[in-house]
Amino acid sequence: MGKRPILILQMQRMGDLILTYPLMLWLRRQYPGHPLFVAAEKGFYLPLMRLSPEATYFPYDGARRLRQHRYEMVINLSIREQAARLAGEVETERRLGPALDADNIRRVQGDWQLYRTSLVGNNLYNRFHWAELNALDCVGFNDIKGTVFAPPRTLPDSGKVGLFLGASDESKRPSARFWADLADELLGRNLRPVLFGGPAEKELGREVARLARGPALNLCGTLGLDEFGAVGQTLGLFITPDTGPMHLAAWTGLKCLNLSMGNVNPWETGPLNPGHYVLRADMDCARGCWTCTRDRLYCHDPFKPGRIAALAGRMAKGDGPDKLAKLDLPGLALFGTGKSGLGLYRLRRLDDTPPDAERLASRFWQAYFGRLFGLWGEDRPKAAWSGLADNAGETAEALLAHIPEMGRQFRHGLKSGSLLDQSFWADSPAIARPLTGYAQMYLENNDFSRPAWAYVLGLMERLAAAGQ
Repeated sequence: MGKRPILILQMQRMGDLILTYPLMLWLRRQYPGHPLFVAAEKGFYLPLMRLSPEATYFPYDGARRLRQHRYEMVINLSIREQAARLAGEVETERRLGPALDADNIRRVQGDWQLYRTSLVGNNLYNRFHWAELNALDCVGFNDIKGTVFAPPRTLPDSGKVGLFLGASDESKRPSARFWADLADELLGRNLRPVLFGGPAEKELGREVARLARGPALNLCGTLGLDEFGAVGQTLGLFITPDTGPMHLAAWTGLKCLNLSMGNVNPWETGPLNPGHYVLRADMDCARGCWTCTRDRLYCHDPFKPGRIAALAGRMAKGDGPDKLAKLDLPGLALFGTGKSGLGLYRLRRLDDTPPDAERLASRFWQAYFGRLFGLWGEDRPKAAWSGLADNAGETAEALLAHIPEMGRQFRHGLKSGSLLDQSFWADSPAIARPLTGYAQMYLENNDFSRPAWAYVLGLMERLAAAGQ
């Protein structure tokens, strides 16, 4: 009798599906002989099957067939209710992610899946990439740490630079005027711009080509995903917002320059493989915002076509991080993708700017949750706390100052079963919200039971211990 299959539910967009590929590779290594089933959007997985790790794909309308199996594990990475319903209905030894239980109540299984749920509207200090969060509940940490991805290709003689024009949200992409001016700046540096986009970008592609003074090959709406993967092999560089084709380009070895703008967090969804680059506005409100709360998109302002073209020209020639770090990019921060000493995704800022309070606090919260869920020992959060306290004392003090209020709320809940203030987590200072937001999700997920209150009280005590 064959081994039971593992089912992954990934009914999100193309980029989310591609960020599931590392999980698929790790599962095949850790669970040899178990067939891998993936339920996804047919329009995405069909053209990508040649690039995907080995798996059997099903559209959601094939859910009837999926219910006929008993699974070793079901991993739901989708936010759709239909996925949670299917995850709760099938027979399985283990469930991870959202699933509807017998009472039709949505519960999230898995420490890391619940942590990811707590990031909704609350991801300023998160330093775990989406691809890692997909896997940390079910793949050995040593497998993740030990994985080495090949660096992207360098084709200095290509001369062709791809520009992907669109994004899922208009706030995440530059304007048509920007793209047209960038195309002209690239031409002035003897680089040939090629415009890419799906069917939704056909009109945008025509507008960019019309606004550009020089020639730009417009391929918007003309290529399937598989064809794009092939054409990408001829490009020296791919300039793109945070979008699905960026992840496809990175997966296929095409060097990417990610123009990270709008309500995205590149620590979560930047190009996964080492050797790519991320450019982000160097302002407080651009550090992993969930939604823009300002009157306009100020984070777009520093992205000037001339600056981007100068950077692209150096990248297309094969210049590495040390040389790129010397470029003058006012108002922008340039990062290189790689792995940290922890074996996790890292964005390394290329200039010599010392870590500020946000970066130090992010390191602490990464160390705290990694320790909480068993990735490493107590020494890491202790060391990260020392770095925060020694170099950003006011931020450390603000976090410590909120501990008594956490204790008051949690002890009241332990006695009464409810918070004193239902908006407690949202009203917490930003530096404390990683913990209060996760505590809120944990309580909801466990019906505000007495053991759940005791658990979140322990989270606070663990925080206090790290700060001693």
